[in-house]
Amino acid sequence: MAFPYMEAVVGFMILMYIFETYLDVRQHRALKLPTLPKTLEGVISQEKFEKSRAYSLDKSHFHFVHEFVTIVTDSTILYFGVLPWFWKKSGDFMTIAGFNAENEILHTLAFLAGLMIWSQITDLPFSLYSTFVIEARHGFNKQTPWLFFRDMLKGIFLSVIIGPPIVAAIIVIVQKGGPYLAIYLWVFTFGLSIVMMTLYPVLIAPLFNKFTPLPDGQLREKIEKLASSLNYPLKKLFVVDGSTRSSHSNAYMYGFFKNKRIVLYDTLIQQCKDDEEIVAVIAHELGHWKLNHTVYTFVAMQILTLLQFGGYTLVRNSADLYRSFGFDTQPVLIGLIIFQHTVIPLQQLVSFGLNLVSRSFEFQADGFAKKLGYASGLRGGLVKLQEENLSAMNTDPWYSAYHYSHPPLVERLAVLDEPDKKED
Repeated sequence: MAFPYMEAVVGFMILMYIFETYLDVRQHRALKLPTLPKTLEGVISQEKFEKSRAYSLDKSHFHFVHEFVTIVTDSTILYFGVLPWFWKKSGDFMTIAGFNAENEILHTLAFLAGLMIWSQITDLPFSLYSTFVIEARHGFNKQTPWLFFRDMLKGIFLSVIIGPPIVAAIIVIVQKGGPYLAIYLWVFTFGLSIVMMTLYPVLIAPLFNKFTPLPDGQLREKIEKLASSLNYPLKKLFVVDGSTRSSHSNAYMYGFFKNKRIVLYDTLIQQCKDDEEIVAVIAHELGHWKLNHTVYTFVAMQILTLLQFGGYTLVRNSADLYRSFGFDTQPVLIGLIIFQHTVIPLQQLVSFGLNLVSRSFEFQADGFAKKLGYASGLRGGLVKLQEENLSAMNTDPWYSAYHYSHPPLVERLAVLDEPDKKED
């Protein structure tokens, strides 16, 4: 008797939903606490705390509904054989449209087109409610319906342009890969990631946001001086118009080798009136670069990707696996989808491990900025970002450990406030 892979996958999905819902309940209880953590008393205003509490609870209620609908939908699709039914219907559509349904690339693209339409329809109500109800209610949303749908159409257009060549290449590699399939797939995805990281900020991001050089002034001079002192090869310093869509703020860096760029959200500049706070946040980000966190993370992700492809090569020819999910044939894309579902337990463990590493990196980057003399500025910047973004002030330790890639503000401030250890 063949192993019931599909039933096992659905069962584990439901178990994970129950476990994560338990964590969500714990976090919801923490969010309902009527007082600030002692560390934040006198640091965060009561007004900001009440606004943060209301915003977090609204998002928490929405999350419960969204996750319930998601698990019911996903479990139903797998358990009742919707995937093989839809694969067959996409083949029938190809035949009616005059195409050869035996051509796996064309069949796969038709299947993906249907999935994209389905996901857009099912996700749209949640996206609209999140953007125009929750975010708007708490003063964050700056989008008009026109801008929202324009962004959505741009995303669909990019998927239609970029997706087919990538899908076709993967299918050909799997069909021709032989014993070195895992290596070929990894080389392809590695090259693709490099190309996308190069093209995204230059060609894709400007389709959605406007990037302008940071005007001359003290802030620019301070950031350039800091970058120069660390030998960071800063070539361009931009401000992005994040305020056209949201009042949330952020900053990030990107670029390869000697062509590095820093991007500040205009909302960050508006919210942090003190230049030292902004520079301290940049010092934290530069700490990630100086301490090679980005390199370590990238290498770890490549190793995990290679291991995943290795696992896929071991099961891709398992007829029992396909049959368990209702498929009589073994299409490449379906094999990848099934494999992703079967390794969910390992993915959860890996995700948890990566979060632990990421949190450690955040503390290290904070320590780096502190050594440069930006402890006070970083403290103020973190508090300001927490206040203005209405981030959760009270967090459940279990929920935080499982979900957060960044330590909660309380923990970061505690470490920043620790006296420096004197060397003998």
